[in-house]
Amino acid sequence: MLDDYSAHVRNHAAWVAEVSDQVAGVLILIDETDHLLLDNVAVDPSHHGRGIGRALLNFAEQEAVRRGYREITLYTHEKMTENLAMYPALGWVETERREQNGYQRVFFHKSLGD
Repeated sequence: MLDDYSAHVRNHAAWVAEVSDQVAGVLILIDETDHLLLDNVAVDPSHHGRGIGRALLNFAEQEAVRRGYREITLYTHEKMTENLAMYPALGWVETERREQNGYQRVFFHKSLGD
């Protein structure tokens, strides 16, 4: 939540979801050696419950396949209980929990394609 989004936009791939010409969500993707990292997906609270987050997640998976990856990964903070319930419901598999950069994170991956 304290990321330098200007740096992300300059150095990585970033997309926004718009509703009525206003930014409703953001997606940051980072190419790794053997997978695509979904570094951040966020939806403005005023747009929660409209499927924007799910659409951004689906787009990330499609983009990973388009780039030739067979796996996409993400992480979330262990206190983000809604995320911890949502990601497995969408087919993501928890791979580990550990401290990273001072945060207690939960890591997930999703296999893509056959």
